[in-house]
Amino acid sequence: MPKAIRVHAHGGPEALVYEEVEIARPGPGQALIRHTAIGLNFIDVYFRTGLYPAPAGMPLTPGGEAAGVVLELGEGVNWLSVGDRVAYSIPTGAYCEQRVIAADKLVKLPDGISDEQAAAMMLKGMTAEYLLLRTFKVKPGDTVLYHAAAGGVGLILGQWAKHLGATVIGTVGSDDKGELAKAHGFDHVINYRSQDFVAEVAAITGGKKCDVVYDSVGNDTFPGSLDCLRPLGTFVSFGQSSGPIPPFSISLLAQKGSLFATRPTLFVYNALREDMVRSADALFDVVLSGAVEIRINQRYALRDVAQAHADLEGRKTTGTTVLIP
Repeated sequence: MPKAIRVHAHGGPEALVYEEVEIARPGPGQALIRHTAIGLNFIDVYFRTGLYPAPAGMPLTPGGEAAGVVLELGEGVNWLSVGDRVAYSIPTGAYCEQRVIAADKLVKLPDGISDEQAAAMMLKGMTAEYLLLRTFKVKPGDTVLYHAAAGGVGLILGQWAKHLGATVIGTVGSDDKGELAKAHGFDHVINYRSQDFVAEVAAITGGKKCDVVYDSVGNDTFPGSLDCLRPLGTFVSFGQSSGPIPPFSISLLAQKGSLFATRPTLFVYNALREDMVRSADALFDVVLSGAVEIRINQRYALRDVAQAHADLEGRKTTGTTVLIP
């Protein structure tokens, strides 16, 4: 029988259990796929710990992005064929060897994109796409601040933002991570452990500050992120790796310069298939053009995902990580 990672009760990495599971035949509109590579993301930790509720209840199989091969198709799926290479990003369910999935959540992989690349970039790359092209549309001459620049989304977004003509500033937690960020599009890198990132942003920009701040860190970077924005700038909070942002008065946005603030999620931006396909196509195009390079920095066997989670939470990983079934 195929195996999967399941969480029966919320907890630490030890809650991730590697066990056999039964796989149903695909029904109408569904596809059975065999995974070849699976992405690791911090949102998987949120689901494991219960910070985010499991969409389908417990037991939970985490994992939001993967690539694989079509094994069988249900009735009515006429745009895919058995043997097609496909990839997807949905909230949960990817930590497994095989799964049945709604076919309209899948995209075909173009030649030139490997399975491991796809698994490493679908969630992270489409996140970068909606942040840069839809949440705040970055244009030449804009100044961008991105926290956790050496993370999976950061290494993609840094390259993409530079390609769009922005000046890109990133924060990191070590000098090694700073060098990695500089190699992936970031013009300026701030080590937040030894530098005041608000003061450094003011110095880098000559006091003009930033047009947009992309913040997936949360508690540790708020409200400093607001202090890095020019008047009418945009604060984009799309994660909370250090804990949730505490409640605050909306009048704070007025005091800081009539700022805009939003809390977007990929799965709302790509809820419609046409939006998801456009997002994936934009990602494939920018990678195939060479403007964005997808490097895989860590690989773990699927059975070793508990160690992968421990390393991710311990800030021992950089960039993208894939799990191999």
